[in-house]
Amino acid sequence: MSTLAANFYLRWRARNAPGPALQENHDTPPPERLLQAIWQQQRLLRDQLQTLDGQPVRILHPGFKNHEAGPDFRSAMVQVGAETPRCGDVEIDLRSSGWRAHGHDKNPAFRNVVLHVIWDGKESATEGMPTLTLKGRLDTPLRELDAWLGRDSFQSLPDALQGKCCAPLRELPVERLRELLHQAAHVRWQIKGSQFQARAKQVGWEQSLWEGLFRALGYKHNVWPMQSLAELRPQWCRTPAAPLGLQARLLGVSGLLPDQLTRTQSSTDNYLRRVWDEWWRERDGLSACILPRELWRFNGLRPANHPQRRLALAAHWLAAGNLIPKLEKWFLADIPDRRLADSLGEALQVEKDEYWSWHWTFRSARLARPQPLLGSARVTDLAVNVILPWFWVRAGEGGNEALQQVAERRYFNWPSAEDNSVLRLARRRLLGGAKPGILPGAAAQQGLLQIVRDFCNHSNALCEQCEFPELVRNWAGG
Repeated sequence: MSTLAANFYLRWRARNAPGPALQENHDTPPPERLLQAIWQQQRLLRDQLQTLDGQPVRILHPGFKNHEAGPDFRSAMVQVGAETPRCGDVEIDLRSSGWRAHGHDKNPAFRNVVLHVIWDGKESATEGMPTLTLKGRLDTPLRELDAWLGRDSFQSLPDALQGKCCAPLRELPVERLRELLHQAAHVRWQIKGSQFQARAKQVGWEQSLWEGLFRALGYKHNVWPMQSLAELRPQWCRTPAAPLGLQARLLGVSGLLPDQLTRTQSSTDNYLRRVWDEWWRERDGLSACILPRELWRFNGLRPANHPQRRLALAAHWLAAGNLIPKLEKWFLADIPDRRLADSLGEALQVEKDEYWSWHWTFRSARLARPQPLLGSARVTDLAVNVILPWFWVRAGEGGNEALQQVAERRYFNWPSAEDNSVLRLARRRLLGGAKPGILPGAAAQQGLLQIVRDFCNHSNALCEQCEFPELVRNWAGG
């Protein structure tokens, strides 16, 4: 009896397989997710790939799965015919018509696509776009690929797609790896501090902190419009106001205030009427500050991270007028390490908002129970990227080494931040798919992000001319 025939778990797995077995010559196309898994694992007859117009295609690197809005794979390297290899994105659709049907032709996020991969078809989506079909180019029957490439196929990268630094990093003892990550984290810490220092020389310490807080509230999608709003703070925050009045100013100046009622949600319409009662009185005086709505990005954004809700939180901070004294009191207090995140969350949290504690966005239904305007994940983001670096560099400017040490100790003792797509890809590529626990604490995560910025972002997917792997080997052997 063969090993496979005797493997009872394999039989169990087959019994639990969802849906009928797929056949490559069947009219029904495979699920798009399966095509993405096949592409990532490169289960293709790689020496037989051609574009629709007969040009040979070499896949030097398939790219990295994009788990957010935009093309399916980022940072691929492909060569079409005798052309110079191209670096860019790859989009996968069942048919070429999907390019226009999904709006990719009008979406600027897809302007760096260098290869359109489809299951079957005879026409390219657009002139000049190299198009590759996968049907008839698989290295294994489709039904077998469907069985082997299960739902976890994106959780780890094939060995060939891991970075060249993965092997030397995996060989490091855990203590040495954490030492390396903390060294990189310290560099990231100093960079952030120097940014606050430079900005404070132009606008003062208080304004530099507000700009940092607004940037962090923008999350990764809306950092720049939030930065622009904060830079305009001296104009729209010239006179004090209650939270509702400041929400009206912020929503109006940001360009995010709807100009129509919903007509279906009474609580939202009541709130909008009250906001407009405030905004119409100030709109003309602040017209030069109003940002175009087109600056904001909403694709792939969680409702809790919507900028409208973030601005409502900022309005509460500004209306209270005591955020910086509260943060200073928190920073000077003797707080056990296990209480760091919770204690800062208490200092940053605001009272319940009669509208925003019950709604994620203007379009969402009223929540069953109120939700805080600031979650624990954003507290950690604010701590390691804004508040602690700001206190550290300000203490340094004042020659207070003791307070600098307080800021630094809290930074390196801060608990881990929420996992995200950048960290997950970095762990897969640099650490061979290590679990999040390999990065204990936010500083280790920050260190890994700094390595990506300093080395990975300056090389390509093949790690060509990247010195980091050799640097790690030499350091490990020293």
